[in-house]
Amino acid sequence: METGPDLKNAPWRKSSYSGNTGGECVEVADGYPATVPVRDSKNPAGPVLLLGADAWQAFVEGLR
Repeated sequence: METGPDLKNAPWRKSSYSGNTGGECVEVADGYPATVPVRDSKNPAGPVLLLGADAWQAFVEGLR
C-alpha cells in the first residue's frame, strides 16, 4: 500500500484571494515538489487530496 508524504507539520496556506469571512476555502501545503496536498480549510483534520504537480498547475491555469 502506497502512502503519501508526512503532513503532520506541513506548512498549510490559503489563497491570497481568500478573505477572513469564514467562507469556503481550500488550503495547500508548500514544499512537496511532485505532489500538492490540498484540504478544506474548515476541516483541517479531515481528508487531504494529493494532486500531481502537473494536475495542480493545469487547475490553477484553468482558473485564470
